[in-house]
Amino acid sequence: MFFVIASFAIIVCLIGFIAYKKTMGQVDTSSSEGYFLGGKSLAAPVVAGTIIMTNLSTEQIVGQNGQSYVAGMQVMAWEVTSAVAIALLAAVFLPKYFRYGINTISDFIEIRYDTATKRIVSILFIITYMVSFMPVVLYSGALVFNKLFRVDQLLGISQLSAVTLMVIFIGVVGVLYLFLGGMTLSAYSDTIYQFGLIIGGLAIPFLGLKLLGGGSFLSGIEHVTQNTPELLNSIGAVDSKIVPWPTLFTGMFFNNLFFWCTNQMIVQKAFAARNLKEAQKGALIVGTFKIFGALFLVFPGVVARNMFGDQFLSLQDGAYPQLVVDVLPQWAMGLFGAVIFGAILSSFAGSLSSTSTLFALDFYKPIINKQATDKQMARIGKITNVSLGIISIIVAPFISKAGSGLYAFVQEFNGLYNMPLLIMILCAFYYKEATAIGAKTTMIFHVVVYALSKIVLRDVHFLYVLSGLFFIDFLVMIVVSKLTFKGKGFNLSDYSIAQEVEVEPWSKVTICSIIITLVVVGTYLFFSPMGIASV
Repeated sequence: MFFVIASFAIIVCLIGFIAYKKTMGQVDTSSSEGYFLGGKSLAAPVVAGTIIMTNLSTEQIVGQNGQSYVAGMQVMAWEVTSAVAIALLAAVFLPKYFRYGINTISDFIEIRYDTATKRIVSILFIITYMVSFMPVVLYSGALVFNKLFRVDQLLGISQLSAVTLMVIFIGVVGVLYLFLGGMTLSAYSDTIYQFGLIIGGLAIPFLGLKLLGGGSFLSGIEHVTQNTPELLNSIGAVDSKIVPWPTLFTGMFFNNLFFWCTNQMIVQKAFAARNLKEAQKGALIVGTFKIFGALFLVFPGVVARNMFGDQFLSLQDGAYPQLVVDVLPQWAMGLFGAVIFGAILSSFAGSLSSTSTLFALDFYKPIINKQATDKQMARIGKITNVSLGIISIIVAPFISKAGSGLYAFVQEFNGLYNMPLLIMILCAFYYKEATAIGAKTTMIFHVVVYALSKIVLRDVHFLYVLSGLFFIDFLVMIVVSKLTFKGKGFNLSDYSIAQEVEVEPWSKVTICSIIITLVVVGTYLFFSPMGIASV
């Protein structure tokens, strides 16, 4: 165990040192742009790395594999179909955002609607990150670390106490990371960690299949296809508790558009690119990754079901950590722990950075201290990171009460505001007569109705609820805007654009987006009754 802990500590410190040396002197993190947006200096591979690692953390690795342990490859919808939304981010959304020269999604909302609407959106972002996403990342990471390092056994304490200690450790390190180097340090370390995560992530199902096949990888595949062919089916039943197939074209698609095209935590990383071309290339790298990411974010759950049978059906989030412990050789535990730590750190630090950016730019500067200097803005960002980190650490242990699974918990919580925000952005692009009153009414309407649906429609899948609410919200937006519209419609040419980077789009963005979409379709055909699965 000493070797495992020592190897973990050495790798984490080494990667942190390399990233720090790489960023030292490149960006002034005492300025607001340098601290929050990496000085708008990132190249495509770094943009892709930081988006991937911000998105990819243990709430996905543990949560999605836990779901696939129960329901099979239908869970891959969260990964594979998101590639289509990311292609749209590159081809449609980013060119429009960059033309406005904005730093946050809420900036765009203010330009198109008004300041009050912007602050409503910012508050919802902050609450979601603080109460849902960040605590889940800390808790799920702590679960894995307790399994890998057996903290509860080493210290002779309960599992909950060990998880709480791990939560505190991860949270403190994440805050320190941002304190030292802001978004830039996190971005460069993400680029290093992503390669380790891909290799380590793929190693788990590979070793699991070898174990199932008595030392033969191909025999392991044969074991899975013969014993659990139904788990290889990506097409969920109409009444599936995970991803009903009709929602792939409605609720799932709308949810993906929200998360990848309008979510501050994700889009902020693209805004840090040195120009539009680099942002688009980075996004398309992410889209390609998401298709193949299902091999280590979903498929290991199927392998775990073949290994453990029904053992974890009542505690699905325990399946992946146990699989890791059973298949990894002892000497590799520290290496894998370092890679997982990088994923946790990235997601936690990324969401902290986005939240502090929103608070500093949308509340502190315009309301609390209108005369704040650039350095004061960066300092308040650091103070906000510490405060939010403490809150997340306190909330994290209570996430154990999330009965639907970690990943489902995050997605359902996002449903509180995701559809109206997506509608606001789409109307900002394509409906010149959309009004601020229409936007605020739609947001309030959705929050109330969605909250009521969790009480009245408890047995209806939340993706079905979002499918219906998207169209109803859209109707509310149109009707209220028609009733409150005065004067001429909004026109981009009326807005004075302060462009800080090149906004010329990449010439191959359209063809690459089409190819990604076709690969998504092919992947679904492979994991279906027309391919290797059975009904």
